[in-house]
Amino acid sequence: MTRILSVGIVQTALGTSVEQNKQLLAERIADCAQQGAQLVVLQELHNTPYFCQTESVHVFDLAEPIPGPSTEYYAGLARKHKVVLVTSLFEKRAAGLYHNTAVVFDTDGSMAGKYRKMHIPDDPAYYEKFYFTPGDMGFEPIQTSVGKLGVLICWDQWYPEAARMMALKGAEILLYPTAIGWESSDSPEEQKRQQDAWLISQRGHAVANGLPVVAANRVGFEPDPSAQTQGITFWGHSFACGPQGEWLAQASDNQSEILMVEINLTRSEEVRRWWPFLRDRRIDAYDLSKRYLDE
Repeated sequence: MTRILSVGIVQTALGTSVEQNKQLLAERIADCAQQGAQLVVLQELHNTPYFCQTESVHVFDLAEPIPGPSTEYYAGLARKHKVVLVTSLFEKRAAGLYHNTAVVFDTDGSMAGKYRKMHIPDDPAYYEKFYFTPGDMGFEPIQTSVGKLGVLICWDQWYPEAARMMALKGAEILLYPTAIGWESSDSPEEQKRQQDAWLISQRGHAVANGLPVVAANRVGFEPDPSAQTQGITFWGHSFACGPQGEWLAQASDNQSEILMVEINLTRSEEVRRWWPFLRDRRIDAYDLSKRYLDE
């Protein structure tokens, strides 16, 4: 029997007020539910501006325990609208120990599971290593009432190993809450190369694993509070693609919007029969447990 999953992808510009951002997201989640969404995916660190443009110890005050106030809030929205909801929170695990964590709620408001971001970048305007400890929960899909979700976060999207591990553990779809954009000094040609690479890499994960992929990105300009850079323009372009990398839905580069898409979860079985990549993997020949295979 064909399984069709209706997905709402929320792409929105955010302000500096946490409470206003949460209220805005509540409205977007309600809109998705009214349009028939069974699964709603929010962007990375959606409660706040992208604070990793600078390094400041005061920002740690934004972090929350899990469970905590935000999980209670989003659990209520999932329960109210009877959707599976993928959120992205700044987790305070202990004093001085913080994670970038996705929390998934089922339709009854229960916490279906969480994932701590494994790959942490450290680049100009993306100083995430200052804030986040790398995840220690591995690559474990989250079982929900709508299917087994392989949730990864932003920088994870560049790593084929992460997508493969989720696929090998039975994920039926790969989901990427994301915050990626351009620093203003990049030329238009470089901006195009960066965005194309972002799209290609995730579509490649879909093809290599025979799974649909959903990415929910931020959008809009956010200034650098330190004024050391000219801020980031998040490029939006949230999307969904099928297990052959085929486009199912694409958002704009510069507008807040809701992207609704119907994803055929049973199509992966058909595609994997045509392209049995998992069958032909040479697990006897791979050595991926080292940083680099020099002598």
